Amino acid sequence: MTRLTVALPAARRGQSFLGAPRRARRVAIGRSKAFLAFWIVIVLILVLPIAVFLAVAISPALLDQGPAWLSVDAFARALTGPTLRGFLDSIVVAVIAAAVAAGVGFGLAWILLRTDAPLRGLTTGLLFALFLTPSYLIALGWERLLEPNGVLQAVGFDPAGIRSVIYGPIGVALILAVKGIPFAYLTVSNALRGLGREYDDAVRAHGGGPLRSIRMTVAMLAPAIWSALAIVFAESISDYGVAATLANSAHFPVATSELYNAVEAFPVDFPLASAISWLLLLLVVVALWLQNRALNGRSFQVFSGRARQPLIVRMRAGSIAIWLVAFVTLIATSLGVPVVGAVSASLIDGLGSISGSHAWNLHNYQRVLVSPELGGPLVYSAILATICASAAVVLALMCARVLATRGGSRLGRLLDTALLGAVALPGIVFAAGYIFAYNLPIVNALGIRIYGTSALLLLAYLATALPSTTRLLVGAMSQQHDSMSQAARVHGAGSIGTWLRVSLPILARPLLSAWLLTYSATLLELPVSQLLAPPGSQPISVGITVALNRYDYGGGTAMEILAILSALAIVAIAYGLFHLLAPRGWKRIGVAR
Repeated sequence: MTRLTVALPAARRGQSFLGAPRRARRVAIGRSKAFLAFWIVIVLILVLPIAVFLAVAISPALLDQGPAWLSVDAFARALTGPTLRGFLDSIVVAVIAAAVAAGVGFGLAWILLRTDAPLRGLTTGLLFALFLTPSYLIALGWERLLEPNGVLQAVGFDPAGIRSVIYGPIGVALILAVKGIPFAYLTVSNALRGLGREYDDAVRAHGGGPLRSIRMTVAMLAPAIWSALAIVFAESISDYGVAATLANSAHFPVATSELYNAVEAFPVDFPLASAISWLLLLLVVVALWLQNRALNGRSFQVFSGRARQPLIVRMRAGSIAIWLVAFVTLIATSLGVPVVGAVSASLIDGLGSISGSHAWNLHNYQRVLVSPELGGPLVYSAILATICASAAVVLALMCARVLATRGGSRLGRLLDTALLGAVALPGIVFAAGYIFAYNLPIVNALGIRIYGTSALLLLAYLATALPSTTRLLVGAMSQQHDSMSQAARVHGAGSIGTWLRVSLPILARPLLSAWLLTYSATLLELPVSQLLAPPGSQPISVGITVALNRYDYGGGTAMEILAILSALAIVAIAYGLFHLLAPRGWKRIGVAR
């Protein structure tokens, strides 16, 4: 057989042995620089501000906030007077909210997954809408209905009796419980889906009835129920939206409002604010410790290869009637009353003041659309939310890539710990940390002069959004097998080509969802906006609260309605464009057929 040889040019032969290693080294150096830049960003926006801020309570002199190098004075002040009362109030309402939300969440999970109850799809949509609605908007809706000279009084009904109940710990606990229901439902429902029917069959075989079966299910779902309690407790303890609205109007102090007062004091009391932050974190840790202690030494392994699909219980007429009453009550207390209160208040001219006709018209919306003072905050927040969502998706994609690496690494575990720690931190703690860290003299000496600017507000938005955005993307990133990228490279695709041809089609829908959720959450974010809003510029949430503090209830609620409608419009437009313009293959990935 004739042997065929091909002579390569000398330059090509040299490139085979020398050029390829050089290119590989350049690529490796480029990746190392990108990796270093990534970790610098993570440290600057997540680790450094919070670490420096928390250190103030322990060592004020280290950061020029007092004479003592080691002190517990800030903790002593945090555990006395109104601050102590705020903590006790927060603990009480958080425990009540967690118990109510966990009970309702378990009931909803059972009804939606184990029965043929009507309106199940509508209930799921309600829970999703409630999940996205900030707590302060729910509180404001209740206030517009019940406050003196509010909507109910404008139509001839005196709500003084109801107001005396809602304006206090009962109302605060109610709104926190309503806001916690989606978290409890998602936690319990995910566990309930893995519980097969063989346990129900065993109960029936031993003569047990429906109540015994429910008791057995509760025992089997103990980890999920305790997790729901811990999550709702942590969310309620760290919530600032209700503290800034209903609790403030009712003169009911809570921990987050005391932290805000410490930061807004003159001069600013950073050690006290830091000590309050430490105590908030301690409460979250205690909740998680109680969860682990309650489950210690017990096994809850119920999912196996023998698990069978549970039977769907057919509800009788009486049970359906009870369910419908419960459903209407849930809608009324969660979104019904707040929506009615906000919409009706926005349609009353001069509500909350002696000026205006108090007639029902669209005058408040006209004022918002033509007035820079009222309409400007919506445009400003929309711009910041767009930038934040875009940056958060890019950075979260890199974080998800690190977390999804098979086998993990020390840096991956470190990143995971930082992100989980950021989830446990209240937004107001993030804001206080940014105020302190980026106002230090050493930071200004390094040329980083962003305190009091929109850049600092944007960085804080990004820090609060990054943990949740990363969690939204890490699942989809983990499902992508390395062999797909390797196959693309074998066929001559570079890094960019591999990303565009392999990764982007798989991640297109999750990326769009993550962007929209981050945009919506940032648009109406309150604690970071209220503490870091630069002079001369107001985010929409701050604009709403400023208008309401001036007793312009009509203009404030009109801003609120327009902000929500604009967010819904962005969601509808984005999904519509994806449906119209995305390639057919992109739209088919992950869709059941």
